[in-house]
Amino acid sequence: MRALKIAATGMSAQQMRVEVISNNLSNMSTTGYNARRAEFADLHYQQLARAGTVSAADGTMLPTGVQLGLGARPAAVTMKLAQGALSQTGGDLDLAIEGRGYFEVTLPSGLAGYTRDGALKRDGEGLIVTSDGLPVAPEIVIPDDATSLSINAEGEIYAYFNDAVEAQLLGQLTLVGFTNPKGLEAIGGNLFTETEASGPPIQTTAGQDGLGTFRHGYLEDSSVDPVYEITELIEAQRGYELNSKVISAADQMLGATVQVR
Repeated sequence: MRALKIAATGMSAQQMRVEVISNNLSNMSTTGYNARRAEFADLHYQQLARAGTVSAADGTMLPTGVQLGLGARPAAVTMKLAQGALSQTGGDLDLAIEGRGYFEVTLPSGLAGYTRDGALKRDGEGLIVTSDGLPVAPEIVIPDDATSLSINAEGEIYAYFNDAVEAQLLGQLTLVGFTNPKGLEAIGGNLFTETEASGPPIQTTAGQDGLGTFRHGYLEDSSVDPVYEITELIEAQRGYELNSKVISAADQMLGATVQVR
């Protein structure tokens, strides 16, 4: 009874789909989060009668054959690249990226990480860091006596001081792009690392090479659409129930076979 195993793969697929949806909904308020989508593919087929096989002495061939599918399997969980809405915060170091690109940060291991979370801070030494204390590349130090900051669309950071009329340029933030951003590996904490699938990082000035620009005093909201996710959740739940009914029907058929006398 193949239906038992086939329906089981369907239930497993819908369960995975619900898990992805629940992760999206739990990150509705995560800064710069892009929703994920579970994708599936059919399993291999048993060729009981291959199409094109000669079925008679006169050379008649089967036009379609008999192919029995064996269920579904997970193919990918992809990130839906979409620009989240920008919310004004007024924070001196709050930066939203309008368009493509990522901030580069230095992980504790010394490797590079990438994020779209622009809720930046400064540590005890004045270094610009993420909310988790990871330094942003290139490293820029804000003087203690700076009264305010200004960051333009290209990422140039200017500091204002009480004893000076003109602002002082402290440095310039850059953006990093990838040939295939969907190939990045998510490691949690709004961070990604490069993989062979993503391609090497391409670091450049904001607004160049197809990358976005900065918006000072704003943060990028999550791109999760709650209405769409709830609709997907209901559909996944119905799919799970239908596959469970297939298992129930197959079980009843097996029971009827056993009771045949």
